[in-house]
Amino acid sequence: MDYEEKAKSAADCLMSYKKDESGWKVCKKSNDVVVSWRPSSEFRGNVYKGEGIVSGSPEKVWECLKPVPNGIRVNWDNNVKKFELLEQITEDISICRTVTPSAAMGIIAPRDFVDVILVKQYEDGTISSNATNVSHSDCPPQSGYVRGFNHPCGCICVPISGEPKKTEVLSFFQTDLGGLLPRSVVDSFFPSSMAEFYSNLAKAVKSLKDL
Repeated sequence: MDYEEKAKSAADCLMSYKKDESGWKVCKKSNDVVVSWRPSSEFRGNVYKGEGIVSGSPEKVWECLKPVPNGIRVNWDNNVKKFELLEQITEDISICRTVTPSAAMGIIAPRDFVDVILVKQYEDGTISSNATNVSHSDCPPQSGYVRGFNHPCGCICVPISGEPKKTEVLSFFQTDLGGLLPRSVVDSFFPSSMAEFYSNLAKAVKSLKDL
C-alpha cells in the first residue's frame, strides 16, 4: 500500500471540502461552532464539517490538536481514549491507531481506527492534520473493539488576519463506525460530538501556558 500517496490524497480531499461551499446543511449551531453535513462521496454515510473560532494563537491550538502519542489531545478529547504510533513513514506522515471509548450511553461500543496521517503546513500559516483508513500488519482487528474506518478527515487551523490570538478551526469527519448501529444513532452522535469537541478544545487551549 502506498501510504504517502493515500495521505496526500486525504489532504487534497480536505482542502476541496474547505473550498466547496455547496450542499452543506446546518445541523447544529452554538456559540462555539456551526456543524453542517452532506452526503459523503467516499462511503454510504455523511461527511460532517465543523467551523469555529477558537481564542488562542494557531500554535497553541495546534499544540492541543496535533496527532502525536502522549500528546495533549487524549487529555481533553472525549472521543480519543488512546493514540498509538504504529509506524513513522516520513517526518510528516505516520500510521497510528486511535482507540475511542463507548458512547451514546453505551449504544456505541469501544472502537479502534488505523489511519495514515499527514501533517501539512501551508505558506499562509495554515496547518492541518489529514487522515484516512489503512490496514497495517502490526495492527489487525482486536477483540474488545469494533474496527471502524475513517474516510478522509482531519482538522485545519487557519490564522485570522489581524487577530494573532484567534484561530479558525475547520474539522471534517466522515467515519464508518462499523458494527450494526442504527443510522439514527450515528446521525445524532456526530453533530453533538463535534459541538462538544469545539467546547473542550477551547477549554484546553485556554488552560495552556502562552506559547
